[in-house]
Amino acid sequence: MPPPFKVELAEHDPHWSEAAEAQAAILRVALKPILFAVHHIGSTAIPGLTAKPILDLMPVVGDLHELDRRRNDLEAIGFAWWGEFGLPGRRYATKDEPLSGRRLVQLHCYTAGSPDIDRHLAFREYLRKRPELVASYEQEKVRCRALHPDNSHAYGACKSAWIEAVEAAALADWRRSTSNG
Repeated sequence: MPPPFKVELAEHDPHWSEAAEAQAAILRVALKPILFAVHHIGSTAIPGLTAKPILDLMPVVGDLHELDRRRNDLEAIGFAWWGEFGLPGRRYATKDEPLSGRRLVQLHCYTAGSPDIDRHLAFREYLRKRPELVASYEQEKVRCRALHPDNSHAYGACKSAWIEAVEAAALADWRRSTSNG
């Protein structure tokens, strides 16, 4: 299990999307042909939202067992492999800055067709369209950081009730929009 780290929140940086695409390009080379897509998710993917300056990427693969066999390919490009890390059907990997140890990227890998893909994309798109929710989420992040400034795991757990409530509405909206589209 990766150890918890100090929670740092930063103002949204428009360069996060470029950095996410650069990491996605590296993943495409390392994981071809099993990689179908790489989505930029999480707070750094939502313009205007204060976030931990860590890119969350969601690689979508054809088969998680094949990804398990390609673990060395991820490690060769600087990722630490954590397996499911508490979420069945996911593979989790992290990349830290070599000198400082600061977390740079987190991968949340799923098989094509996993409902978790829609859950992550729905949440991202829902917040992108709702500045009032972005402001509310930012308040929740600040509250949780004040409670758990040195423990990223506890910080994440603190935000989970807020996220789960919004995810439910986001998924309902996502399903309506994709069934009408």
